[in-house]
Amino acid sequence: MKAQLIKAGWWGMLVSFLGSLPLGTQNIVATSISIHDGAQQATLFSFGSLFIELICVRIALMLINRISKQIKLFIVFKWVTALLLLAFACGSFIAAIEMKSFGDTIFTSYHIHPFLLGMLLSILNPLHIPFWLGWSNVLMDKNILTSAKQFPAYMMGIGTGTILGFQVFIVGGNYVIQQLSAHQSAINWSIGIVLCITACIEIYKLIYKTPAAEASLA
Repeated sequence: MKAQLIKAGWWGMLVSFLGSLPLGTQNIVATSISIHDGAQQATLFSFGSLFIELICVRIALMLINRISKQIKLFIVFKWVTALLLLAFACGSFIAAIEMKSFGDTIFTSYHIHPFLLGMLLSILNPLHIPFWLGWSNVLMDKNILTSAKQFPAYMMGIGTGTILGFQVFIVGGNYVIQQLSAHQSAINWSIGIVLCITACIEIYKLIYKTPAAEASLA
């Protein structure tokens, strides 16, 4: 059981950390706060963002639990997840082609407490719930996330990955922004390819393995 908790936490941290690296409003604002007001204020901003993200993760896990109890609905949900992953992949490819950051917005100024600003920008991010619905479903399908007892470790891993991702920008400052900007297209292409492969694997399993699974349940 301990190994399963570690595995769930590790994968939560890995997905969250890699998902934090593409340049976007939140990590750019974190860098700006760090440069002008110091790392402590920027860290408060990152914790505000994390607070909302973890609420969204918990909602996603609750939805998965309810859906998974209804086999036919769960199969529909798996199709939706696969299509969402394809949509995210397309978004990354488009961002790579247009040489911009996937998920950029125009909200870059701040005049409120960093923690509250982090919460606000995180609330304005519409991708939290579908992102974690999709990845949590994939991890469940891979038998990495197998029970509700793993959820606390999984969420702790997600929290750790998000904070580490923010710290890359907070500590690295403008240097990290410049380096990632120079390679942003490659990062977006890489993320898009990984998402596309994952989605294709899920669709293949749904087409060729779902009928057998339904027959065994009948």
